[in-house]
Amino acid sequence: MEVKTSLLDNMIGVGDMVLLEPLSEDSFLENLQKRFDHNEIYTYIGSVVISMNPYRSLPIFTPDKVEEYRNRNFYELSPHIYALADEAYRSLRDQDKDQCILITGESGAGKTEASKLVMSYVAAVCGKGQEVNKVKEQLLQSNPVLEAFGNAKTVRNDNSSRFGKYMDIEFDFKGDPLGGVISNYLLEKSRVVKQPRGERNFHVFYQLLSGASDDTLRKLKLDRDFSKYNYLSLDSAAVNGLDDAANFRTVRNAMQIVGFMEDEVQSVLELVAAVLKLGNIEFKPESRCNGTDESRIKDKNDLKEMCELLGIEQSVLERAFSYRTVEAKMEKVSTTLNVAQAYYARDALAKNLYSRLFSWLVTRINESIKAQTKTRHKVMGVLDIYGFEIFEDGDNSFEQFIINYCNEKLQQIFIELTLREEQEEYVREGIEWTNIEYFNNAIICDLIENNQNGILAMLDEECLRPGTVTDETFLDKLNTVCAEHQHFESRLSKNSKFLTDHSLPHNCFRIQHYAGKVLYRVEGFVDKNNDLLYRDLSQAMYKANHSLIKQLFPEGNPAKVNLKRPPTAGFQFRASVGTLMKNLQTKNPNYIRCIKPNDKKASHIFTDSLVRHQVRYLGLMENVRVRRAGYAFRQAYEPCLERYKMLCKRTWPHWRGPAREGVEVLMTDLQVPAEEFSYGRSKIFIRNPRTLFFLEERRRQCLEDLATLIQKIYRGWKCRTQFLLLKKSQVTVAAWYRRYAQQKKYKRIKSATTVVQSYTRGWQARKLLRELKYQKRCEEAVTTIAAFWHGTQVRREYRKFFRANAGKKIYDFTIQRIIQKYFLNLKSTMPSMSPIDKNWPTRPYLFLDGVHTDLRRIFHLWRCKKYRSQFTEEKKAVYEEKLEASEIFKDKKALYPSSVSQPFKGDYLEISKNPKYQKLNSAVDEKVLLADVVNKINRANGKGTARIFLLTKKSVVLADQKTGQVKASVPLPDLSSVSVSTQTDGFFALRLKEGSASAVKGDFLLSSEHLIEIITKLHRVGATTADMEQLNVDISDEFLVQFKQDKVCVKFIQGVPKNGNSVSCKRKNNRLLEVSVPTTP
Repeated sequence: MEVKTSLLDNMIGVGDMVLLEPLSEDSFLENLQKRFDHNEIYTYIGSVVISMNPYRSLPIFTPDKVEEYRNRNFYELSPHIYALADEAYRSLRDQDKDQCILITGESGAGKTEASKLVMSYVAAVCGKGQEVNKVKEQLLQSNPVLEAFGNAKTVRNDNSSRFGKYMDIEFDFKGDPLGGVISNYLLEKSRVVKQPRGERNFHVFYQLLSGASDDTLRKLKLDRDFSKYNYLSLDSAAVNGLDDAANFRTVRNAMQIVGFMEDEVQSVLELVAAVLKLGNIEFKPESRCNGTDESRIKDKNDLKEMCELLGIEQSVLERAFSYRTVEAKMEKVSTTLNVAQAYYARDALAKNLYSRLFSWLVTRINESIKAQTKTRHKVMGVLDIYGFEIFEDGDNSFEQFIINYCNEKLQQIFIELTLREEQEEYVREGIEWTNIEYFNNAIICDLIENNQNGILAMLDEECLRPGTVTDETFLDKLNTVCAEHQHFESRLSKNSKFLTDHSLPHNCFRIQHYAGKVLYRVEGFVDKNNDLLYRDLSQAMYKANHSLIKQLFPEGNPAKVNLKRPPTAGFQFRASVGTLMKNLQTKNPNYIRCIKPNDKKASHIFTDSLVRHQVRYLGLMENVRVRRAGYAFRQAYEPCLERYKMLCKRTWPHWRGPAREGVEVLMTDLQVPAEEFSYGRSKIFIRNPRTLFFLEERRRQCLEDLATLIQKIYRGWKCRTQFLLLKKSQVTVAAWYRRYAQQKKYKRIKSATTVVQSYTRGWQARKLLRELKYQKRCEEAVTTIAAFWHGTQVRREYRKFFRANAGKKIYDFTIQRIIQKYFLNLKSTMPSMSPIDKNWPTRPYLFLDGVHTDLRRIFHLWRCKKYRSQFTEEKKAVYEEKLEASEIFKDKKALYPSSVSQPFKGDYLEISKNPKYQKLNSAVDEKVLLADVVNKINRANGKGTARIFLLTKKSVVLADQKTGQVKASVPLPDLSSVSVSTQTDGFFALRLKEGSASAVKGDFLLSSEHLIEIITKLHRVGATTADMEQLNVDISDEFLVQFKQDKVCVKFIQGVPKNGNSVSCKRKNNRLLEVSVPTTP
């Protein structure tokens, strides 16, 4: 069951100011502060929401809060901006009423944040779907774009909106968003060229310089250093808690979501860069021969870069900054501009360029977010506009004047719509309507906007008249026309009562607004209202090759020259406000009044004077009085009866009849005076808050009595339940205890029984054991006696035989014991299983010499067999080759000992894997047993030539090392012998059989580092090949080698070769080759 709640439940202070008693400005502020101190930032004035800026995050904007306020009555929960947003959305969706939400307040009061909360709530509660989500995302993402270009850091607010914004969100019949339209009002474009101390220019300038990539800045001809741009203030360039680089990325992403094309984004950034460049253009005076002064640009570099960005001819823009052309009918007059006029023209161009760019952005966003369907839409408008502005130091100028004019119009429509809403509800409920006395500010609006003698009309007239026009002449005109007006004050007017008012300076006038008196300084009114941009600059901009610039300056088109003066800023703003008022009057209004608690932007600080000032100029006390002029409180019969039914026995706990009759019975029973309330068709109206508080107090007392009764019944139920639980627990504990006691008794009896049984079994076992032992001793005694008796008989019988063989038996027994001891000792001292281990236990007795030797030999053979069984076939082959090399070269060749530790690798060239020898490998059919590089000795000079030596099972192949071409192939049967020396050299001669086909060119004298392996493999292949005789190995320091027809003697000598430690071969004569081998140490 859903629990019914109310605004009045757990109320801190008074949640609705209409119920405040007594009502005064002090009690109003005290109630606001009390709620603010308890983090209650929202308070109602009827259906108006007062929002206090907490300057910190509060956990009251979560998705759970959205669901809590969704589809709930406005007064059902504590005051919240979500309640107003939900009420407006449900009225639009269910009752088909167009809505508008008016958000006002001064800078820093939280207007922008309030508008975001309203939009986010509506986006959260409306329908879902891909297209709907896209529209919602576009509507929400339009905010970061407009904030970047329209917001700035001020002394009051780090993200202050410097423009007014009105957004119409369009919905279909289901309440799903279709699109929207944004209108902007009065962008503070003067901020582009000048900012007050402690404030910044618009965010986008700092975001661009901080967040854009180096490549983007290079294209835009910009530098990251803020100090290089005159239009950017440096004292507040960095703001705590504001990440310009991250915000720039957010803005780029938002523009993409809204629908900006990449070239459009680039064009916008180029215009922003152009404004920065424009501020760096400076002028210097120059005198002409006729005595007049003209201006010249000091440094043309910034002008050149700006012209390159916008595609403008530099000379055209330079002339526009130096001359002004005035056209009148058929005449053109060109005049030079002095330095002051040139600076004015530069700043006017910068302001107009940025202002028109901002307007274009709004138009472009509207194109993306507008509804696509042509059917009628439901509309919810959200107005986020400046609040009433009063600067205490009297520095109120033209901007404050038109802002306050807009707030006067909003106050006027607020009073009208509030009274109309009250009257309509009274008529709808059948309550008699009485006229309410209130201050009608229409007279102030007329003072400002009257077409004949209004202040704006006179300002326009003064700007358009010929002759010398100054702010002083405008003030004189006001003093003449408005002197008798009761809300206009000026020291120079005809009204003598202000002549001695020293609080009113001579160059100022004062208007008594609904929110109080405001002093306006007349300085700058005429210039700001004119908002003049020289036609030469407009035409120069139109000549740009930049597509966006042409759209922003259409008046610069020479084909469409309009000699009419453009409308003034005041005229344009008055027309915009008039359109806005007409729009708002067609919609059901909802109000959010934002208040700033302090000027320090700090949480938990409530400045009484500041809040009092805002309460006055927001007209909140007037709002309360208008709301309380009739009935202060009204409520539908069902929730009223539900809330107060416990105050009457006839309605408690359930009323079976209609709700209105139940309320009538209730009010009669409580004896509330009839003049304090009235019955409407669906609601009860209570005139005085005291009556409501009386009901609330009675309800509180009744709730306390009910709470006491509930507590009494609950305590009785709890005690009974506790008693029954204790009783049940006692029974359970007793049962468990009895069980435990019986178990313990049983275990004790069982233990005693077991002990008795064990003693009985022990006695029986011991008795049986004694009997068995006695029986065994008897049997052993009989056996012993029989054995002794049989022994005596045998000894008597065989005594003669024992004496004859006793010596031999003793000897055999002794020998047997010695041999047994020998074998046991040999087992414990057995050597290791290594074949090279020559250890063997010593022989204990001389007569065991033969056995000892045979056992050593047998053990050695056995462990050699065990060792050989571990070898693989490849390892056996390697050891067999090493064994054969030992048989051939051991103690015969001095090179042999160094080769023992080197493994026989065989294929040193990896001929099958190396692509260099692929051709050679394919030329050899058989498997290659050995591949190495050898030197073939030339008999002519004894020098060697590198050759590849290949050995297969059938032949020896010599090939060129570089090309791989086969030089010689000798079948193994053609080899007769191999000759080597006894020394450490690697020379060997392959001797060929005479008469063989291979012997034509003679024998081969070769040299290799792997001589031992080559000769061993040749000898091994000859031994394993059936059709070949075993190869002879001739080891001698002098042998003959057959070279073609001649025989040459190869002689090896020991000596010191000239080239170090290597072996050298030298030809001595035609018959002798001498090989010098280094002497081994």
